[in-house]
Amino acid sequence: MQTIDRIYINGAFVTPHGEEMFDLFNPATESVIGRVRLADAKDARDAIAAAKRAFASFSRTGKRERIDMLKRMHAAIVAKEDELYEAIVDEYGAPVSRGRWMAQHASSVLLEAAKVLEGYEFTRRAGTAEVTMEPLGVAGLITPWNSNAGFICGKLAAALAAGCTAVIKPSEMSAIQTRIVTQALHAADLPPGVFNIVTGRGETVGAQISSHPDVAKLSFTGSTAVGKTILRTGADTLKRVTLELGGKSPVVVLDDADFDQIVPLAIQAGFMNSGQACIAGTRILVPQQRLAEFEARVRDEVARTQSGDPRDPRTTIGPMVSQKQWERVQRYIRIGIDEGARLIAGGEGRPDGLDAGWFVRPTVFTDVTNDMTIAREEIFGPVLSIIAYRDTEEAIAIANDTNYGLQAYVFSQDAKRARDVASRIVAGRVLVNTLAHEPAAPFGGFRQSGIGREYGTFGLEAFLEPKAVLGVL
Repeated sequence: MQTIDRIYINGAFVTPHGEEMFDLFNPATESVIGRVRLADAKDARDAIAAAKRAFASFSRTGKRERIDMLKRMHAAIVAKEDELYEAIVDEYGAPVSRGRWMAQHASSVLLEAAKVLEGYEFTRRAGTAEVTMEPLGVAGLITPWNSNAGFICGKLAAALAAGCTAVIKPSEMSAIQTRIVTQALHAADLPPGVFNIVTGRGETVGAQISSHPDVAKLSFTGSTAVGKTILRTGADTLKRVTLELGGKSPVVVLDDADFDQIVPLAIQAGFMNSGQACIAGTRILVPQQRLAEFEARVRDEVARTQSGDPRDPRTTIGPMVSQKQWERVQRYIRIGIDEGARLIAGGEGRPDGLDAGWFVRPTVFTDVTNDMTIAREEIFGPVLSIIAYRDTEEAIAIANDTNYGLQAYVFSQDAKRARDVASRIVAGRVLVNTLAHEPAAPFGGFRQSGIGREYGTFGLEAFLEPKAVLGVL
């Protein structure tokens, strides 16, 4: 069993002032595999002070120096890839079929940021003015548990590329992964204070970062409810805020779609990351005249979808991250049944043959209407809803009838028609006949899915502010 009793401040591993010990679990076995000593508000203040001191010089570094730093960080994470992969499987429960991608994603985001920085011009002309994009200051980066290493590295990459220094508060449930990432980043030999990592609770460390006057920028990924709290707190000091929050993504299946091709993609879109994904396609919109055919294909596809041991390469759905999350998903399944939706796959309880672990049966409801709870609220587990529509206009209306707007999917054999539908869906990203990620494209949401964008040039500029100097020829 691992004991993690250090945080990272000012270029060194230090003992937290906080004394609370927090248990870490293997969600596939429900066994305790480690304990982490949590940072507190004082630790957060110390980290912010270190980042503030470092900003004075780091903000004046040249583009080439920062590119070299990002490349060293990339190499350092790559060197820890196998260890990180094992932690992702053990601590988070990611299936091995996905865990390797998650470990590689943590390093790739650093290299992508370096590529963006290579081609970015910090100074430009605007009429008679010279405009310089300047780093905001200390960035507070608050990350979730469903892709711990990827979020730490992705947010940090953008902040450092811009010339900001950072204080990171990762989820306390991912402390083993955080330790590995921190060790790797330490080995990249950045100046002290440029990045600081303090694992603690949101109501202490997160609240201190969100309210502290020396933090100029907040970047948060997590629930919409917490995002609203962070936004309110940051408003007191007018912090710049990027929020990547919840989603209830529609999968619009047009009436000409080839079900042999798109049903597996639709199921993958819904069950990705064991359903614990803000971009999961959990509302599947299907033409009424083809509903029975679609349901039959879905039954067959879900029957081939294995929820269970994450070490089994056939598994695509691992356990929920915690007992609390498992109970949340079970509650939504019961709500779906109580509200009159019809199960065509899955249901309550664990998959057959599993007596331990926070596993969920891959579940699909049909006869769902868009006003049902399971169609309105983010479940964050492998539970999908099939919603029938009469025509394309109604499909678009249903897709947009949500409080969210993070991501959407459109499937059709007619590329022009699919693009036309995509152009009318209110979402930060719309994927047409694909599930592929594009790191250069902006990522973020409309409505209650968030504020601002990450990735690419848009993500870099979220940490910058334009300054105009006039009268300079």
